Amino acid sequence: MAGLADAKRPGRRRSIDQAAIVAATLTPPPKKLGVTHWSTRLLAARLKVSAFTVAEAWRSYGIKPWRSESFRFSTDPELVGKVTDIVGLYLNPPENAIVLCVDEKSQIQALDRTMPVLPMQPGLVERRSHDYVRHGTTTLFAALEIATGKVTAALKPRHRNQEFLAFLKQIERAYRDVVDDQGDPVELHLVIDNYAAHKHANVKAWLAANPRFVIHFTPTHASWMNLVEVWFSLIERQAIRRGVFTSVRDLNTKIRAYIDGWNDRCHPFVWTKTAEEILKKAKRNEISNPRH
Repeated sequence: MAGLADAKRPGRRRSIDQAAIVAATLTPPPKKLGVTHWSTRLLAARLKVSAFTVAEAWRSYGIKPWRSESFRFSTDPELVGKVTDIVGLYLNPPENAIVLCVDEKSQIQALDRTMPVLPMQPGLVERRSHDYVRHGTTTLFAALEIATGKVTAALKPRHRNQEFLAFLKQIERAYRDVVDDQGDPVELHLVIDNYAAHKHANVKAWLAANPRFVIHFTPTHASWMNLVEVWFSLIERQAIRRGVFTSVRDLNTKIRAYIDGWNDRCHPFVWTKTAEEILKKAKRNEISNPRH
């Protein structure tokens, strides 16, 4: 139509330099702020942009300043050999042998609630009183057979070398009648960590007198390579953390009930990561964290 024309425009929209925002995020905040890491509002105020713009840049680059994780690098001089040895047991176990992952879960507390637990209902989660009563602790010794998932266990008040040695003898009795095609007892390969009780002179003497047992130590600070730790996390989540125990005896009874139920529904534990993948990650941590 005659007389109409475009109005004046403000020009090109301002572009956001997300890389600069991320670079500022990776720079520690000034000491005068008294904070350990940036928040969207603090950084937005410093860069004179909106908090939404900062959050958008963080999402684009996968930056999460509010999160933090811990790590521990193994300083074991035999790291390569031990990793290769244990991963080899998991991925290619020896013939006519049983691989057992052995460890103890200590200081399991018998916690009793001061009020009865309110059960789950439609629209309501299970509720329990915040305060509790301690009735003592127990220690769970467990040997996980990775080929089947079966667990041989014992509950003891302490976890010294005496208790560990008694548990080794229990394992020997449990597998005494397991033989190969020639009728010879099969070897028992035990994966254990470097806890002092596992290396006590009494334990060493008994192992020397029982050559059927072959011990494989995990690298220092690498107990996560022991698959029994996975089973410990299962019993913690499924039977202990939300349990109510009126005494240590009650705690032991319920742990034994869980173990019996587990052995009825057990399944093999499958290791998937190769030794090369583990050592590659360990080397990366060593380079990026020279103090370790």
